[in-house]
Amino acid sequence: MDQAQLAELFAPQRTSSQQLPDPEPLLRNLTVGVLEVLAGVREVDQLARWLTEDPYRKLVTRANLSTRARSARGLPAKRPVHGILSIRQASPADGVIEGVVIVRGPARTRAVAIRLEGMDGRWRATSLGLL
Repeated sequence: MDQAQLAELFAPQRTSSQQLPDPEPLLRNLTVGVLEVLAGVREVDQLARWLTEDPYRKLVTRANLSTRARSARGLPAKRPVHGILSIRQASPADGVIEGVVIVRGPARTRAVAIRLEGMDGRWRATSLGLL
């Protein structure tokens, strides 16, 4: 077996939507987890199993910026109080879910956009955006 065949064999394997659980609980829990990471009360590593490399790195960067901003203002990390207003999801292809979670916080309402893809028998976020 050559290197290309080995790389393909050990790369994440696509999983059909039929073989995956309902994505809504993951959309909900991942949103809450991301907001807690940005608030400084959860470690990014706790979300690593549900994120691919790119959204993981972006979340680490954003969490570090949030930590510095809190530190500069002398604010402690505190658990955010958010209410999920709605969850919308669409499936543009088999094994892909694009979802938007609308969250009301104490200061404003935000949207979290998440793209989930079925890999190795579970959903993983391949894109994550906090608006």
